[in-house]
Amino acid sequence: MALLQVNDLRTHFFTRDGLVKAVDGVTFSLDKGETLGVVGESGSGKSVTAMSIMRLTPDPPGKVVGGEVLYKGADILTMSAAEVRDLRGNRISMVFQDPMTSLNPVYRVGEQIGEAIRIHKKATKREAFERAVELLDLVGIPNPRSRAKDFPHQFSGGMRQRAMIAMALACDPDILIADEPTTALDVTIQAQILELMMSLQERTGAAIIMITHDLGIVADMADRMLVLYAGRPVEYGTAREVFYSPLHPYTWGLLESLPRQDIEGKGELHPIKGQPPSLIDVPTGCSFHPRCPYATAICSAELPETRIIEDGHSVACHFAGEAGFTRGNAVKTKGVV
Repeated sequence: MALLQVNDLRTHFFTRDGLVKAVDGVTFSLDKGETLGVVGESGSGKSVTAMSIMRLTPDPPGKVVGGEVLYKGADILTMSAAEVRDLRGNRISMVFQDPMTSLNPVYRVGEQIGEAIRIHKKATKREAFERAVELLDLVGIPNPRSRAKDFPHQFSGGMRQRAMIAMALACDPDILIADEPTTALDVTIQAQILELMMSLQERTGAAIIMITHDLGIVADMADRMLVLYAGRPVEYGTAREVFYSPLHPYTWGLLESLPRQDIEGKGELHPIKGQPPSLIDVPTGCSFHPRCPYATAICSAELPETRIIEDGHSVACHFAGEAGFTRGNAVKTKGVV
């Protein structure tokens, strides 16, 4: 049994402008100690997927309208509010997207880290503080006992992100969801945060869901990859399959937009043309067809089914798996639909 199994998850937002299908049929599994990379452009449904798993989607206007989120076989979506509170921050934790605003500015960092320990582990205030100091030391913050008494504004961006990771690890969770954990950090600090997460995973055995728009972020740490576009999964497989044998033109576009260090000379980047669609007015058929250079009439008319091509490597594309339709070898059609 998978540690976490998400089946056909659908989360919609009911707004004045119309129905927004932010997550529309997401399915994946996560095993103990595994890292899943969830990638896609802004607005593809990555963060809403994570918020739906944690039952943090604001209602109204958001609502999970279908699917299952099974943690060790129990459906989180049907749990009582008390059961979810016991699970959240205890067995499943989340590092939120912006460390600059995720910490409460009026409470000391050690107090914020210790809060989950006091709630879930029934620890005293002193015990929670000592555990917070241990965690700050674990994530590489110097002088942890002194820094635990500081306020968030006294921390740099990288230190705040480390504090957020320490907070997420406070109760030794089985699953750590990291939503764009390197956003707004410089390249050196990004590398340090990713290295920290990998070392902590080896030490604690936690499974990680790494959410990012940059495939390069998860290239060395993900075991499996889920590619989302306009709220729908377009490709799912092992990291090796997605990086070396991608099947969907959108995945090809993401890879072509990625700087390469293994190629000599000055190679050009090829960004995906156009913009992601509005989720209120998603194109008919395959939602990627207005930007896809290989689209034909069927792409705009029919929604492609998700098909398993080989050994669990699945894709939602009408032409994936056909002879000659591979990255760098696909022949452009006469016109884009």
